[in-house]
Amino acid sequence: MKYIFLILLFTFSIVVFGQEDTKTPKYSNEFLSIGVGARSLGMANSVIATVNDVTGGYWNPSAITKIPNDLQIGAMHNEYFAGIGKYDYLGAVAKLGDSASFGVSIIRFGVDDIPNTLDLVDSEGNVHYDRITSFSVADWAFIFSYAMKSKVPGLRYGANVKIIRRVVGEFAGSWGFGLDASALYDLKTWHFGAMFRDVTSTFNAWSFNTETFEETFLITGNEIPVNSLEITMPKLLLGAAKDFRLSNKFGLLVEVDLDLTFDGKRNVVIKGDPISIDPHMGLEVNFKQMVFFRAGVGNFQEIPNLDNTNDFTFQPSIGLGLRLFDRLGIGYAFSDVGTQSAIALYSNVIYLHYSIDKTE
Repeated sequence: MKYIFLILLFTFSIVVFGQEDTKTPKYSNEFLSIGVGARSLGMANSVIATVNDVTGGYWNPSAITKIPNDLQIGAMHNEYFAGIGKYDYLGAVAKLGDSASFGVSIIRFGVDDIPNTLDLVDSEGNVHYDRITSFSVADWAFIFSYAMKSKVPGLRYGANVKIIRRVVGEFAGSWGFGLDASALYDLKTWHFGAMFRDVTSTFNAWSFNTETFEETFLITGNEIPVNSLEITMPKLLLGAAKDFRLSNKFGLLVEVDLDLTFDGKRNVVIKGDPISIDPHMGLEVNFKQMVFFRAGVGNFQEIPNLDNTNDFTFQPSIGLGLRLFDRLGIGYAFSDVGTQSAIALYSNVIYLHYSIDKTE
């Protein structure tokens, strides 16, 4: 199972990114659509309007002005495909005075220790197991965030500069560059957010070290990929949320988000060409702003059956959070549960953030 997945992953990279033209794929740099932070993943990524910690550098850079202390550091670990794929996040946000903040986020999604069997069999047909080496397939993102409070009460705005590095062992690699723009507006118990990802499109320039696999590809009849340019189209994320006071000790927050894509019809609730809209929603119940229960639902799809009928599927998620001493935040999320598909890919997310003041 592991080796089949790895072979498919490498083949996908060669086929999709090895085209001579610059045709725009629908799904590009998709590792940046997974999300970071246990709160967000527990709420089905419905946090565009209410994110308020270091993960704002990813979700909505305008929100990094909301950190309560001078410096906040966050880290997350997640695994996919029964531990084959590792997804990690590390971020930091620092205040620059009373009205501005700066942040850095690093994301890695990778599969390591993939067997390289290109030299397993020599020219005479002999098998040499000692010639098996290993390599990694990894996607990296380095995100630099800046945000300011507006003179308009409740309004904040921010932007990201992104550097993307994608590596397929010694066989292929790319460098990419992109920009995000965002805004937040708080009006009493209402919260509104907008995140325009890849607002100018993000460009990944791919290069292939064909010397490492050209001979094998020619023997097996595979097409030799050429250096190419991959384009990630813009995506607009909109969010609206409201706080409810249930009692002196309990509070409730509900958020509904819409993801607007501009690359043609997708299998989402509202299909269109060129605009498709994917809704998702989440809620968070808190006890004294110290203990949090989170839940969300998203990824609504119609899956066609062989008998020409359709099944309606969705992806729920749940999570828990704990805030200690106004400094330490601990989060857990359980996503990909009950997807109503034949194969459910369960994912356990662990997240921590810690705040520091200059006086310390």
